[in-house]
Amino acid sequence: QVQLVESGGGLVQPGGSLRLSCAASGRTFGSLAMGWFRQTPGKEREFVATITWSGNIYYADSVKGRFTISRDNAKNTVYLQMNSLKPEDTAVYYCAARHSGGYAKGWYDYDSWGQGTQVTVSS
Repeated sequence: QVQLVESGGGLVQPGGSLRLSCAASGRTFGSLAMGWFRQTPGKEREFVATITWSGNIYYADSVKGRFTISRDNAKNTVYLQMNSLKPEDTAVYYCAARHSGGYAKGWYDYDSWGQGTQVTVSS
């Protein structure tokens, strides 16, 4: 099992930036694919970005060019740098781990989840 703890959410004005962090423990981090998802009330959890064990990166079209996912295997941490934030980016953001390590963008393909961190983009 993998334990994931997110941090870095908060309130930011439109056009601003935030960096989310997700610290992992309990399994060899370097073998995991790591993803970020987000969810608003009444909607299904939405794919945001993923980075595979080998470093391949994929983004949702809605965040491409604004968000950057990265990982630091020495620190067992994955990051999501969010720039040019928009009100529609407001959501609870979740970090997830896929034990097989490969690419996936369905929430059901991920095995472990963090507790979520709220991101609110508002003036």
